[in-house]
Amino acid sequence: MTDPNTTDRDQSEDIADAVVAIDGVVGLHGGMFGEAATYLPGRRIAGIRIGEDGTEVHVTLEFGVSVRETADAVRRTVAAMIDGPIHVTVEDIVRV
Repeated sequence: MTDPNTTDRDQSEDIADAVVAIDGVVGLHGGMFGEAATYLPGRRIAGIRIGEDGTEVHVTLEFGVSVRETADAVRRTVAAMIDGPIHVTVEDIVRV
């Protein structure tokens, strides 16, 4: 019997945790209209969308970091977790 107080983690949640742990990544971003997300029962993972054409990762970066290097770090991190193309979109840059 499964415990009703635990929820199974989705791969998108693991990817989200790994991405926000990267230096220079401030957070995940849902896109202009919130369309970049994974919808799960009772919750939504903004900024991660896994589809047939690859995995989309939408991020907000810290002002002053190298956009290209940080996006490459995101791509490498996600590529180690999932097969297929990884599409990284930098949605915003903020001062922290």
